[in-house]
Amino acid sequence: MADETDKLNQSEKILLAASKCISSRGYANVSLRDIANEAGVVLSQLNYYYKNKEGLFTEVVKMMIGKYLLEIEECLTVEASPRERALSLIKYFRDLLKYNPELFKLLYDFTGLALWTPTFSGLLSNLFKELSNMIEKYILNNLQIKHLKGYSPKSLSRLILGAMFGTAIQVLLDDEEEDLPEALNAVQILFE
Repeated sequence: MADETDKLNQSEKILLAASKCISSRGYANVSLRDIANEAGVVLSQLNYYYKNKEGLFTEVVKMMIGKYLLEIEECLTVEASPRERALSLIKYFRDLLKYNPELFKLLYDFTGLALWTPTFSGLLSNLFKELSNMIEKYILNNLQIKHLKGYSPKSLSRLILGAMFGTAIQVLLDDEEEDLPEALNAVQILFE
């Protein structure tokens, strides 16, 4: 039984080290040796647990996706009204950009990889579908927006998600532009 616990701890340690390395230096600039050093393990342990770099990074993506989905669903279910939920989602994105931009960096790095790698493509496509579905379910389905009649909740949820992620990448690329994090507030226009 202790062996299983040790394996789980070692595996988690490697995942966290990989996440840290990738978010600070980017996928292309990280080697398995870098991750092994960060995790304090020998290189062969990475291969033992994850087979190869893609296997390891697939697990990092799954970990990141789980974190995003859990946190976003929590922020959407705390508030009662659709408008309050939308404001909670905007606050979540602003706080994430301010206090944990590494999670966004991981997302963008893996999104770029998803354009070329089928394994990542499926994972990231599912993430964006799930996020869009949450926005539709918790914000848009019971909301009457007169000036946006004719647009489906699915289309609007994709617009909101795209606006928020697009703004977030601008913030990450130009951290000296002070108004960019507040640009997320522009999504509120949809709910007036």
